[in-house]
Amino acid sequence: MSKLGAAPVKKIPVIVSLTSIPTRLRTLHITIRSMMQQEYQPELIVLWLQEDLKNQVPSRLSKLQGELFQIRYSPYGFSHRKLIHSLEAFPDKAIITCDDDVIYQSDTLQIIYEEHLKFPTQVIGNRCRQMTYENGKITSYGKWRFVVDPPEQGPHNMPVGAFCVLYPSGSLHQDVQDVALFTKLAPKADDLWFKAMAVLNGTLSLQNNNRPEVPVPIMGTQFVALKKVNKGQDFNRVQWEQICSHYQLSEHKIEELLS
Repeated sequence: MSKLGAAPVKKIPVIVSLTSIPTRLRTLHITIRSMMQQEYQPELIVLWLQEDLKNQVPSRLSKLQGELFQIRYSPYGFSHRKLIHSLEAFPDKAIITCDDDVIYQSDTLQIIYEEHLKFPTQVIGNRCRQMTYENGKITSYGKWRFVVDPPEQGPHNMPVGAFCVLYPSGSLHQDVQDVALFTKLAPKADDLWFKAMAVLNGTLSLQNNNRPEVPVPIMGTQFVALKKVNKGQDFNRVQWEQICSHYQLSEHKIEELLS
């Protein structure tokens, strides 16, 4: 991994966007540094925090702010803020979302950006799960297996945010920023909401054909995690059903929109 401040191999026209929660602020600088040390450097890394955290930002995180990294604030507490605010702030840029509890390999942005150049209008996920159906009904989240190599690309692939997802400009449906709607339909499932917005816009979600190594978890960051709530209570399935009911998205309708 290159040293912080060393000249990057290449500057790429993307914005890295993420959010965090109070319990992870003390270790968040580790994730941010791993993004600042990428071999392909983004134009900007933006961290969206809830407004009431303004006075709780650790100095080792705040001191990283500069031309490459900014902390901005949101009135909202939901995880969707990792993307929706950057879509508004940078409408003409590709946005790469990442998580706040891992250390990313130094070639992570290079690999996903190079895949983006091959498929410039599609959403790219470094890892995807394949959403599965039985008799026309979505199955339990536990049955949504990770797409394996060589990746099978299809309409039901859902990018997993923890591994980085690239959203090209204009790739998502206009409802993506409808706060009242997504807090009703998918309050705890930003990945599902963004997947649905891609579907409605006719945008395929592809798994990277050359995915980077798995990011390294930061110890002590998983005590509070949406994935535990959603998976343990099968809440992902429930939220997907709510989204599909609202937009009348059946298994075959999704395939039709993305054909």
